[in-house]
Amino acid sequence: MDLEELLSTRLLVQGNSGSGKSHLFRRVLEQSAGWVQQAIIDPEGDFVSFSERFGHVVVEADRTPSELGRIAARIRQHRASVVLNLEGLDAEVQMSCAAAFLNGLFDADRHYWFPMLIAVDEAQIFAPSMAGEVADEARRISLGAMTNLMCRGRKRGLAGMIATQRLAKLAKNVAAEASNFLMGRTFLDIDMARAADLLGLDRRQAERFRDLEPGHFVALGPALSRRPIPIRIGPVETAGRSGRPVLMALPEASPEAMADLIFTAGADEPDTLPAPVRREPLPTRELLERVAANRAGAAPAPQRLEEEAEPDPEAEAERQAVVDAIFADLMADPEAAFRPVQMLYQDFVTHCRLKRVGDGGLDMAGFRRRLALARAGVGAAAEDENWMEVVRRSEELPEDMQGVYLLLAKAARDAAPCPSDEVLARAYGSHSPSRGRFLLTYMAERGYIAAETDFRGNRVVSIAGSDWRTGAGTSGKRTPGTTPRMRRA
Repeated sequence: MDLEELLSTRLLVQGNSGSGKSHLFRRVLEQSAGWVQQAIIDPEGDFVSFSERFGHVVVEADRTPSELGRIAARIRQHRASVVLNLEGLDAEVQMSCAAAFLNGLFDADRHYWFPMLIAVDEAQIFAPSMAGEVADEARRISLGAMTNLMCRGRKRGLAGMIATQRLAKLAKNVAAEASNFLMGRTFLDIDMARAADLLGLDRRQAERFRDLEPGHFVALGPALSRRPIPIRIGPVETAGRSGRPVLMALPEASPEAMADLIFTAGADEPDTLPAPVRREPLPTRELLERVAANRAGAAPAPQRLEEEAEPDPEAEAERQAVVDAIFADLMADPEAAFRPVQMLYQDFVTHCRLKRVGDGGLDMAGFRRRLALARAGVGAAAEDENWMEVVRRSEELPEDMQGVYLLLAKAARDAAPCPSDEVLARAYGSHSPSRGRFLLTYMAERGYIAAETDFRGNRVVSIAGSDWRTGAGTSGKRTPGTTPRMRRA
């Protein structure tokens, strides 16, 4: 195989389960490990053994997408060979992690566009040909990352090497960008037809794919051969966790003894499973109390049913700290303020699963309230009676307005300048400044605030029921008849 030509023309491997695709991948990666930087997208954890034999760094996927993107950028900068281990994750989570990692490699600074071989096993997971059981957003992001790798990656030094069990399940625009092909044993007519079409074979010649032995492939491409030729894959130095099944004798035990083993709990497992605990949505006031308790280093007082066991305070505090970090990471994205709540909730749950904290203890209603606070930049303010009264009043507003009201209240409490229309709209999740003016009008008409304008046209907001008052702040709306002041060059 001409490795330099492979880096320019990419490779597609196809074969049914048991045809030897992983063995072929391992052979190519082992032979090229000393010549080119590598990144292996490993959905089953089969290639982690490369860390011991060839020094690949294993990147575990229990990270947020932004973390994976930053790690990928450093990988390109320092030319490290890595294995992204996605073992044990749901398909949707695997897609999100792989997309974040590939986008990080793709978006690296131009100075670090060194040649790099990107191996993606089970590529039909990350670039499916049609929508399945995963969310449309996860499929769109993953498919976009794989398309960038195969279509535009060459100019950035990235060479895709992908393997799939079935060509019919792989997106056509991803498969079509490869110029080198290794086709293994295939039985379904639709897959044989696509393989024959890629290799330029007729229907009769395509029948040969059914007769291939494991480890035998038909090769074609500028890095392999100008004409289709049969090849056999040689031995490998490393071994994966999985392999070909081997027959073994069954244990010799009587039916009674086997039944006793099956129906009796072992020493390391409980006799009964705990009953599921039903969660009730938390009000904004208790949500703020939890955040305040966590940031102060104290254990929060979670809402519990009477029959629920007392939770471990330290474990609960750690879990809340993880949830806080996930929200901070979500809000670090400049576009997070404008993304639909449903998509943000999917990202939030994905991050929670990666961090092993379940669903973060928040259903959709609780997430909306917490998100409103995060968008408004409202954390745990001093817990005096006046503030808690403001929090209580905020619960009377619609959920998506509560964060905006608390943002105004915090500015008034600190005598800070009144937030502009743009800031209020962003806290609400809108691009339109007029939405910020509407929110002020809505709350003023219902007696939550009083909005005034001084002689300079600056806005001042007072919080009803308190002596809190913001400083003068521009609304961001230009006064009629005026023009912006030009900056002197």
